[in-house]
Amino acid sequence: MHRGYPVVESPETGRERLVVLGSGWGAVSVLKTLERGAYDVTVVSPDNYFIFTPLLPSATVGTVEFRSVLEGIRRITKRVGGAYVEATAVDVDLEDKYVLVEHAGAGRVWLPYDRLVVGVGAQSITHGATGLEYCHKLKTILDARSIRQHIMANFERVMLPTTSDDEKRRLLTFVVCGGGPTGCEFAAELHDLLAEDLRHYFPQSVHDMVRVVIIQSRDHILNMMDSVIGEFAEREFARRKIEVITNARVQAVTDTMLRYTTRAADGTVVEHELPQGFVLWSTGVALTPFTQLLCDRLPAQRNRRAITVDAHLRVKGVADGSVYALGDCATVEFPQLLENIGELFDSAHGADTTEISRAEFTAFVRRAAAQYPSAASHLQSLELNYDLFDTNANGSIDRSEFRRMLEFVDSKLTALPALAQVANQEGVYLGHALNATAVLHAGPLPTEDDASTTRRLRMAHAVAATPFSYHHRGTLAYLGRAAAADFGEGTTYKGSNLAAKYLWRSVYWSQQVSLRTRFLLSMDWCKELLFGRDLSKF
Repeated sequence: MHRGYPVVESPETGRERLVVLGSGWGAVSVLKTLERGAYDVTVVSPDNYFIFTPLLPSATVGTVEFRSVLEGIRRITKRVGGAYVEATAVDVDLEDKYVLVEHAGAGRVWLPYDRLVVGVGAQSITHGATGLEYCHKLKTILDARSIRQHIMANFERVMLPTTSDDEKRRLLTFVVCGGGPTGCEFAAELHDLLAEDLRHYFPQSVHDMVRVVIIQSRDHILNMMDSVIGEFAEREFARRKIEVITNARVQAVTDTMLRYTTRAADGTVVEHELPQGFVLWSTGVALTPFTQLLCDRLPAQRNRRAITVDAHLRVKGVADGSVYALGDCATVEFPQLLENIGELFDSAHGADTTEISRAEFTAFVRRAAAQYPSAASHLQSLELNYDLFDTNANGSIDRSEFRRMLEFVDSKLTALPALAQVANQEGVYLGHALNATAVLHAGPLPTEDDASTTRRLRMAHAVAATPFSYHHRGTLAYLGRAAAADFGEGTTYKGSNLAAKYLWRSVYWSQQVSLRTRFLLSMDWCKELLFGRDLSKF
């Protein structure tokens, strides 16, 4: 027993015990990267499946079926010889290395660990709005099923002879709170359902009453992408009669009404009421109860929305570095280069001068990019713009000019977005790092000579010592027979035709975690093309 609850005893194998909390992108990427036999792996999650979350909006309207975006977690844990426990983490003992898990109706038990990976995701932030119990979320397959039922229920209720015209208009007003990728893609998929399927089975008078409204707190939707993408999306939505309300704050939601505010040109706050029959809440991320508890236990954790981790994804404040966090529940702490200006400046210039020549600066950028991979692209841009920072045009950089360079780099370092590709890259990185740590923990092999041992351990040490570096491969958004992508550095793609739609689908098809889901998706898209979406309410 430990603190009133039983402890799960595990057999001694000589390997470290690795407990992975969650079955999302980060956790699954770790499991797919781990080498079999490196650890005694236990996965803890209330859901025994992985969800391909980018296609959840498609599942809400029947473009793809629910099982086509799921992969059983036991299929994934099998390749590493791991165990799966269907439970939720509710507490952690960081000193004695136990995590308390709970299964509804089966009580609580402590699981011992040597290394703990936290990938439990996040919950939606409320921004102070009330009545969110009347809103749908879109994070799980149950959410998608509930949304699908609600949409069809509203349309069927509209067809009842006792439903008034005002009630019909309310029921057919679909509101999306949040103009990020999930909210915009849901609005686009809902429009596709209306335009391609429902119009064939419901009167035109019903179709004319439908409103799809996106409420966004910023001045553009898709604001995490290049501004030209947001402008393109707004034009595409305007063509499809999807209303976009920007610079608006939702204050309250009731079962029939949504209240929001905007700011007039003179700065006064204007209140609005919008009758609604459906609300999707798709705003930013916040800590879950478990991650909040973990942060409360660690004085070094000061971020209110995510667990702060270092460049190796180790949770800040855990002295022995045995706890990691990744995905939506974590944020990587970027180094502030300006705090180390003295050390960096001294390492850059020669011993006989107090200024940095162009050649010395080139060598400094190469070293600093390796030391601070998260700032590598911004450091390299300094090299390209060397002359702009050389304000006195003497061909070298003095300390004040160097300070302005570091201020520029620090200003460009922002938190990584809560995207599937971020969690995926973090999981792959952490999987390789854990493999290397297992090699170092195991030490020399009895069948290995000294030279091979030294080489293998040196390679493992190099992998374990390498910090995480995120490489942006582009952010996609489906906009209803149109798609857009932001590849960073001002490179974008915008398409308003079927080719763009199928290009967007092909990218996600290629990113599936198994051949099974690729086959199911192909079948779903073929069925949708040939027969349309299933309009059954079940």
